[in-house]
Amino acid sequence: MKSFSRRKIVTTSLIGAGLYGAASVSGFFGGSASAKSGQKFKINRTPEEWKKRLGPARYRILRQAGTERAYSSPLDQEKRQGVFACAGCNLGLYSSKTKFDSRTGWPSFWAPIKDRVGTSTDYKIGYPRTEVHCIRCGGHLGHIFSDGPKPTGKRHCINGLALKFIPA
Repeated sequence: MKSFSRRKIVTTSLIGAGLYGAASVSGFFGGSASAKSGQKFKINRTPEEWKKRLGPARYRILRQAGTERAYSSPLDQEKRQGVFACAGCNLGLYSSKTKFDSRTGWPSFWAPIKDRVGTSTDYKIGYPRTEVHCIRCGGHLGHIFSDGPKPTGKRHCINGLALKFIPA
């Protein structure tokens, strides 16, 4: 009975959110112990230091590759000019000039600021996805999909809790 409930929750999430709902499932199944574990970045902290600095919700997103609930971030509706920076280290990652309304419930961008994000492949939900992380601290930001607008055709689907907005 327990596995049926779990399967029903996952299926309902995927159907309710369409194809984009798959991104929300990654947090459901858990994530790695720490963001980009074992890699060296310009900013490195212990898990205890990250927990204290970020708080539980941001720690789950940035350091454990979690995913926030769709439509839960006010940054999804942010329309002012400015920069979206990493909530872990304050590095500017995305310009408001590349933000668009993807109607997926997460802040979305068609391109990052040059040399500010890194990528890797994650298989957490059974098939490969392009994970995007902060180049300076390794924090998990979200995923990149190939259904975005021109000129790149990419959609950087980013957790609002992974970001801080800095108005221009």
